[in-house]
This record gives sequence, C-alpha cells and structure tokens, in this order.
Amino acid sequence: MLYIMRHGETDWNVRRKLQGHTNVPLNDNGRKMAQKAAEEYKDVHFDVCYCSPLIRAKETAEIFLKGRDIPIITDDRLQEMSFGEFEGLAYSFEIPNCPINTLFLKPEDYTDPPGGAESFDELFARTGEFLRETAMPLVDAGKDVLIVGHGAMNSSIVCQVRNIPVKDFWKAGIDNCKLMKLI
Repeated sequence: MLYIMRHGETDWNVRRKLQGHTNVPLNDNGRKMAQKAAEEYKDVHFDVCYCSPLIRAKETAEIFLKGRDIPIITDDRLQEMSFGEFEGLAYSFEIPNCPINTLFLKPEDYTDPPGGAESFDELFARTGEFLRETAMPLVDAGKDVLIVGHGAMNSSIVCQVRNIPVKDFWKAGIDNCKLMKLI
C-alpha cells in the first residue's frame, strides 16, 4: 500500500503565508494534530516512512509514528514546491495581479513561474523520480509505504498516481494530518 499525509499546522498556515522551502516548524496545534492522527490511524500498518527534510514534515512524522518501530527516512525530492521570492508572502489573493496567484487559480496556466519559483514540470520530475525509484518498488514488493509531506508536493504525487490533470491540481489536496491511501 502507498499512503500520503500532509504535515500538521504551522503559524504560517494560520497566517496564510506561502511556506515553500522555508523551514517553518509546527505550532502547538500542529503537534496536537499529529498526536490525534497517531491515535486515529494507530491500526494502519506501515513498513517505512519517507518524508520531506523540512522540519514541519519531519516533526509530524516523528510525532505520528512515535512508539512504533518504523524507520523515518528523509528525501530531498519530497520538499515542498518552491515559491521563490514569494515565500513568506501573506494573503497573496489580496494583492491585485500578484503573479504567484496563477499557481493557485489557474494551475494549467502556470507555465513560466515568477521570481525563481519552481514549475510544475520541475516538481513533477522530482516527485515522479521518487515514486519510480523509491516508493513503487517497495509497494510492488508488498511493503506499506507512508509519505509525509506538504500541500503542493503531496498533490503532485496524488496527481501522478491517479492521473489527475494539472488543471485539477489543487483538488488532489489533503488536509493537515489526514491520511490518504493512494494504492
């Protein structure tokens, strides 16, 4: 089986700030969310967990799997999508003509990322490589694999596994600390 989970809440989530590669920790509510998820999903079996090296995902995985003998392996290919110079920007939708908003409002038109942001092609290339080279060989061997990551990064994996087009990218999302079974 292949499972995926999004990290717990951060202060930047609450403030509607774009996080991307910025290393923002969980807040107290995010830690509680991970603890609640640990109880809710305690009977779900995992052989291994791969997670983003960013602290919000790593801390979520550690809290979620505490007391279980499940290795947690970080992989740089599971970092959140980079939003370039827009990382740290709050409430971008309140800024008229803010170029990063195309990513969220019309993802199919997000073909020339502004300000050093990562493109969908770049995001899909690295997460697709992770799926092909790491996750799927384990799943094919009968292992239960958990991925703990981020909103956009997780959506890229869901889109690839379920053949969802980029125009529906954000419909593939997962709420904080919710587990989704992909395969």
